[in-house]
Amino acid sequence: MGIVKIGDDLHEEVRRASGVMCRSINAQAEFWMKIGMLAEANPALSYVEIIRMQVAAAHGQAAGPEAVAA
Repeated sequence: MGIVKIGDDLHEEVRRASGVMCRSINAQAEFWMKIGMLAEANPALSYVEIIRMQVAAAHGQAAGPEAVAA
């Protein structure tokens, strides 16, 4: 586990979002980083499609774009 330094403004945004999403501040930051990484790797997919892929993968289902249509 490492330490990531972020600016005060972004930290405040993470803190607010974590409260709304019922996640710890670290979990919220990790979620945003993971979604950002997936979005950069899959620029043709929308946020909703990325989330559907992650849910499908968590359930052991196909995680490719074909799973998005389900």
